[in-house]
Amino acid sequence: MEAFDIIRATMKEFSQVSDDDVKLFISISEPLVSRKRFGKVYPQALAYMAAHKMKLAGNGSAVANGTIGDTIGLASVSEGETSVTFTNNQMGNSNSDAEYSLTIYGMQYLQLRRSCIIPIVSAGVGYGR
Repeated sequence: MEAFDIIRATMKEFSQVSDDDVKLFISISEPLVSRKRFGKVYPQALAYMAAHKMKLAGNGSAVANGTIGDTIGLASVSEGETSVTFTNNQMGNSNSDAEYSLTIYGMQYLQLRRSCIIPIVSAGVGYGR
């Protein structure tokens, strides 16, 4: 199953997004996802990355006050005499993966990546020597 088919079959919130737009986001996401490292789950990783990018661009189902793309950097919302202030620790985070925590698809991509790609750790370098 290809990334396009995965998005269409499992991510119903993008049903109103045209096929051409979905394919465009898949194309934009391809350089960001390694076919070699993800192996058999590459189409799934690519689908999650494309869905993440679509969601950030304001596509898909809306959240309370617009789309998720509209809420990035949102500090507070006021309605009449009621005001709600948000904290977003991720925006100030220097972690290069912080953006992925902004959507469920980004978090799913990270989970899949953690299960497929194991970082190299050199034990013993600089410890007790």
